[in-house]
Amino acid sequence: MGAQLRVYKRRIRSVTATKKITKAMEMISASRIVKAQRAVAASTPYADELTRAVTAVATRSNAKHPLTTENPQATKAAVLLITADRGLAGGYSTNAIKQAVALAAKLRDEGKDVVTYIVGRKGVSYYNFRNLQVAGSWTGFSDKPTYGDAKTVAGDLIEAFTAETGGVDEIHLVSTKFESMLTQTAVDARLLPLKLDEVELSDESKAKNEIFPLYDFEPSAEGVLDALLPRYVESRIYNALLQSAASEHAARRRAMKSATDNAGELIKSLTRLANSARQAEITQEISEIVGGANALADASRGSE
Repeated sequence: MGAQLRVYKRRIRSVTATKKITKAMEMISASRIVKAQRAVAASTPYADELTRAVTAVATRSNAKHPLTTENPQATKAAVLLITADRGLAGGYSTNAIKQAVALAAKLRDEGKDVVTYIVGRKGVSYYNFRNLQVAGSWTGFSDKPTYGDAKTVAGDLIEAFTAETGGVDEIHLVSTKFESMLTQTAVDARLLPLKLDEVELSDESKAKNEIFPLYDFEPSAEGVLDALLPRYVESRIYNALLQSAASEHAARRRAMKSATDNAGELIKSLTRLANSARQAEITQEISEIVGGANALADASRGSE
């Protein structure tokens, strides 16, 4: 076997092994998307009802609460960025990071200092590589978040927001919205102070077009807000984590499918080149045999 043919066969074996890995990763991500979608669907009604309750208390009472009262002289804003712990997911983390960078630039243009909190190793690595300060980070659960994870993240953010000194005046969230298996969009929204005119329910709740019921507040509207608003922030962060997890799996499935298809095409191309090299070797060997036979024949005629 010639040297060129050995090179082609070695490359074919290498690409075939890579194709098996990417195919397995594609199948794993495809199976996890279904679970992630179910988790998003299960968390949405709870988040919607909390949103309705908080909106009802804040708009149907004279209660003044720090989580719903906007500071006209805000000077410091926190940005929570949700990325992936692992790569091989196409532009999923990159798009979220770009959205966070654009949001931070916008807030700085408004004269606000930006404090960054990050979920996911990809975002942490991006900021550490550029020596950018990170106020807090959480890793290890980007592809399968729990409500406990959301509660931990929300607790630190609410603590920073309610701190009497050195706290933040606003909290913004940058995540990825799962729209379909083919479309995932990086979005940002302000969590606190709560913008009552911008509170959004799910499409299902909007379709119902229900009116708000009457509420009695015990012991007071302020007490109800103290209990509800932290849960509201937790539920919104949890829903964002689930949306981002579903988006991560969808992006990884799409990236791995593309890698598998490209590996298949490369194998076909290398196989054609290997066949051509083998044919060239066979042709050369035949030419050498024929040339040797002719030389022997000429030598035999000359000796006669």
